[in-house]
Amino acid sequence: MNSKGKKVIGKSVLFFITLFSFTALSACTGSTENNAEPIKQTSDTLQHAYFAAGCFWCVEAIFESIEGVYEVTSGYAGGKEKNPTYEQVSSGKTGHAETVKIDYNPKVVSYETLLEAFFGSHDPTTLNQQGPDFGTQYRSIIFYQNQAESVAAEKMIQKLLDQKVFDKITTEVIPLEKFYPAEIYHQDYEKNHPDNPYVQKVSRPRIDAFKRKFKHILKKDE
Repeated sequence: MNSKGKKVIGKSVLFFITLFSFTALSACTGSTENNAEPIKQTSDTLQHAYFAAGCFWCVEAIFESIEGVYEVTSGYAGGKEKNPTYEQVSSGKTGHAETVKIDYNPKVVSYETLLEAFFGSHDPTTLNQQGPDFGTQYRSIIFYQNQAESVAAEKMIQKLLDQKVFDKITTEVIPLEKFYPAEIYHQDYEKNHPDNPYVQKVSRPRIDAFKRKFKHILKKDE
């Protein structure tokens, strides 16, 4: 997939310089099979969070490594097109961003911790870009479902700016209107396609950098 954007800023995101040096690579390039499959139901005790932070192959794997996260689903949100396909979203014309739905147990991991992981796992200073991926489909977004999530997101952004972790943040904070699960071949893509060049050169280093930084919230087998 192709896209447009800015540059990495802030000491806490220096690792992106190495990670995103592979600008010749094209993100999330995979089969174009169109065989979506129903997402399995989760327990009523679980809550959901929705974030967009670049290629969903990588974002999905990052959040699945966190203790208290039950399942992560790759999909699309933020646009107007109903039931968008991967090809439509990749064109940048639907308004959707590659998004993940996170099913998590709030008794184990809080929404605030997920926000910390969100900001710590991508570069929120670049507009419509994550590394080699350019376009609105790769923009940084927090999709809130209620006032509490909206307030938590805005507080986190202000905290990061006050602490000068970032000198600016381009992340959108907008209400979730509709989440569309992506085609089945996108689910668990990093796990199922470890030899994919993009996974090896971009996704894997980004995931490893996150795990080094957030050891305290990872599942025991990570």
